[in-house]
Amino acid sequence: MTIPTLLLASASPRRAELLRTAGFRFETSPVDLIEQPQAGESALDYGRRIALEKAQAAYDQLAPASATVVLGADTEVVLGRRIYGKPENAEQAAEMLRSLSGRRHRVISAVALVGATRTLVIDSQTQVVFRPLNTAEIDAYVATGEPFGKAGAYALQGRACAFVQSLRGSYTGVVGLPIYPCCEALAEFGIVPDWRRVANMATAPV
Repeated sequence: MTIPTLLLASASPRRAELLRTAGFRFETSPVDLIEQPQAGESALDYGRRIALEKAQAAYDQLAPASATVVLGADTEVVLGRRIYGKPENAEQAAEMLRSLSGRRHRVISAVALVGATRTLVIDSQTQVVFRPLNTAEIDAYVATGEPFGKAGAYALQGRACAFVQSLRGSYTGVVGLPIYPCCEALAEFGIVPDWRRVANMATAPV
C-alpha cells in the first residue's frame, strides 16, 4: 500500500516541530495568503476558511500526485468578538497584551487536509486565562521580540508561559497545531507517525 506524502503548507517552525515531535515525516510548502475576516464571519468560520485556503492553495500550486496530502492550519486568538492577528509593531503588541491581562480568551486552531479525493477540516478551541500583567512586564516582554509573528502577541511555549493562570483545552493547539485531533484526522488519510507504523507492522498477522 502506498503511503501518502504529507506536505505542510506553513512556514511556522512551531507547527513543523510539533509534527516532527509526534513522529511524522513531511515536506514543507508555505503559501502566502491575504488573511482578512469577511463581513459577519465568525472567528471559528474564519479560522477554518483560512486553514482550508492555505491547504488548497499549496495543493493547487504543486499539482501533486494522488498520493499527496496537504495540511494547512490557522490559529486565532479571540477575545469577545475581536480576532487578534499578529502585531505589526511594539505598540500594537503591548496593547494586545494589556487587553488580555487578567482575562479569559479563546484560541481557535483549525486544520485542513486536502488530498486527491477528499478534504477534511477540523478545529480545536482552548480557553486561556491570563493573570493580571503590569506595564513593566508587558514592556519587558515586548522588548524580547517574542510577541512578533504570534497571534495575540504571545508565545505559550516561550516566556509567556509565565502569564497563563489556567488553560482548558489543547496546549499544542495554542502553540499552533492541535496534535491529538490532527493525528486522528491524518490517520483517516492513511498517514501515521513512523513509530506507530513500525508498531502496526510488528503486530500485523503473517
